[in-house]
Amino acid sequence: MKFYRSLGVLLTSLILASCGKESPQLSPNALLETTQGPIQGVTTEDAGIYTFNGIPYAAPPVDNLRWAAPASAPNWVETRDASQFGNRCMQPALTQDGFMSRLLEGQGFGAVKTWFVKRVVASQEPAPMSEDCLYLNVRTGNVSGEKKYPVMVWIHGGGHQFGSGDTSFYQSNGLVEKDVVLVTINYRLGVFGYMAHPALSEADPNGVSGNYGTLDQMAALKWVRENISAYGGDPDNVTIFGESAGAWSVTELMASPLAKGLFDKAIAQSGASTYHLGQMSGEGAGWPSGYSTGRKVAQSVGLSEPSASDLRAVSAEKIMENLPENSDEAFHHIRDGYVFPKNVGEAFRSGEINSVPFIAGYNADEATLFFPDDPEPSVWIEGFPKDDPQRQITKLNQVYPGQGETLQALYNLDDDFVESGTQMMGDDIFGVNIRYAARRNEALSSPSYVYFFSRIPSSESQTLGAYHSAEIPFVFGGLRDGFGYTDEDKRLSETMTSFWTNFAKTGNPNSEDLPHWDRHQDRIWMEFSANVAGAQTGMKTDVRQDKIDALETGLIKKLSELEAVSRQTSRSIDAVD
Repeated sequence: MKFYRSLGVLLTSLILASCGKESPQLSPNALLETTQGPIQGVTTEDAGIYTFNGIPYAAPPVDNLRWAAPASAPNWVETRDASQFGNRCMQPALTQDGFMSRLLEGQGFGAVKTWFVKRVVASQEPAPMSEDCLYLNVRTGNVSGEKKYPVMVWIHGGGHQFGSGDTSFYQSNGLVEKDVVLVTINYRLGVFGYMAHPALSEADPNGVSGNYGTLDQMAALKWVRENISAYGGDPDNVTIFGESAGAWSVTELMASPLAKGLFDKAIAQSGASTYHLGQMSGEGAGWPSGYSTGRKVAQSVGLSEPSASDLRAVSAEKIMENLPENSDEAFHHIRDGYVFPKNVGEAFRSGEINSVPFIAGYNADEATLFFPDDPEPSVWIEGFPKDDPQRQITKLNQVYPGQGETLQALYNLDDDFVESGTQMMGDDIFGVNIRYAARRNEALSSPSYVYFFSRIPSSESQTLGAYHSAEIPFVFGGLRDGFGYTDEDKRLSETMTSFWTNFAKTGNPNSEDLPHWDRHQDRIWMEFSANVAGAQTGMKTDVRQDKIDALETGLIKKLSELEAVSRQTSRSIDAVD
């Protein structure tokens, strides 16, 4: 689906649109002795908050470490200047495809402001890009270290194809001002982060390949466990959180036994990887296999039967310039028998996960930015028949058993295909999967708290609604002047940052000064709302229940098919297809 590229382009567009990165100044008050060596950070615009940027958490994944598990981070003797962010990981050049225009015009800014912001965006230069990219950033107000603060580790989105931890929205102080230490990370993306190939598996000590981005995330969490005390953080109180592909990553870490004990709580914003069904070898209920895509990548650079050394000898630039069409659809987590004994959905279904206190949620209008480029209301159906009501029912019944007429009626698919299809896409990709993950986690006796973000832009001419990623600045306390945020929005942001940091501290988001938020227990949602007539932040029951119940039959059907596939291939995980 074009959807995966759209996710990446959107997040990259937001990176550029956020602008306004601070000018770093080395601070003598932020000179720390760490286990890696002495490091000097920078002040932010708020006194008492410091950042330490571009810290290596693993060795550069180059040469023999390309397509290999991350190796130990380097140490140093001389004081390290932590004023600059590290390189972005390799990713395709930004192709906006109308996304920026849609994003800005959909806000209802008006012609002059839209023109001005587009000019500012066009003038921005993204950070350098390199395979040498395994860096993280620490934001803290606790350099004295007298008391250890809870740690929140942010995993960026971008479809596993784009993005980096230096995005301006992620550098806001809202969370840190509430006595947490914030860590933002880079991890390998796309072909370098998720490609599998038989030659790479043959050279690997565990006989597998792919999932390098996930292994990077684990290495970053190990770095936190071993190093964060020097930055005022508590290594025994770590919350992972992320949005979009970052939320996929949260559920991927919950599903991998290798990540057990590396985090204590988890937050998934607009994403759960329960519907990613890829296998290292063999088709996975309709998903392309890792090996088949890896072979296409090798062939695209002129290698028919390469060794691991042959693959690693090709320049990164040549690989990026010759990626096969739609190969990004396979650059996600795959069941390899080692990092992932089961796919994420299977692991959640069987209860074989790292179950922890969990917040999960999604936005009311997730698909408004995606649907125009990829008008497929179902994640499981390509070529949805938008103009034939009877064929719609037939197609829907094939993947959502017995739910064809129900879904057509609930979404009004036979009348207003664009509006109804947009809503169905958002519920099918995001709502179904975050609710499923939350309920399966809660079935293991860990509390799950579920939310629904419905705030819309304040302009009367806005057309986006509560679009994908709209909640990020509210969570980080990063509402930018000039973007039309209201006093009501600022109160909403204060509420959300308080919920998130309360949860990071105790595993419970509640405190006396906030609306009460009950555990999900199959019915309860917290709705975060502003600028919506008649709506207010508070608990709701059964949000979009009939729609999500009907759509969830498709996920369950696919997981059942995948279980059969997994049984057939469980004894031949190393076989090539």
